[in-house]
Amino acid sequence: VQLVESGGGLVQPGGSLRLTCAASGFAFSDYEMSWVRQPPGEALELVSTISVGSTKTTYAESVKGRFTISRDDAKDAMYLQMDSLKFEDTAMYYCGTTTNWRRPEGQGTQVTVS
Repeated sequence: VQLVESGGGLVQPGGSLRLTCAASGFAFSDYEMSWVRQPPGEALELVSTISVGSTKTTYAESVKGRFTISRDDAKDAMYLQMDSLKFEDTAMYYCGTTTNWRRPEGQGTQVTVS
């Protein structure tokens, strides 16, 4: 299993970023996928999930209405469009299967809102 997150960076409050998760080594389309984040010194937070076939998405209350999750099974990729970013969105962001959301396997991508 390989999960590679990218797209993070430094952005001003109110700005936008689009994160990408490139997956390989498993049957991506068969798994519900998630984005999780870990702010500095804090616990992991489940940010958003997307079901098999993209039929259902869920969001943490803190990001609802601002973030949009999507997936492209033809590319074994998942995305997180983040708009109206706030200071409190600053964190390392990870992608993975929802089953393993508490054990991120990728290196993550840093999002800093400042």
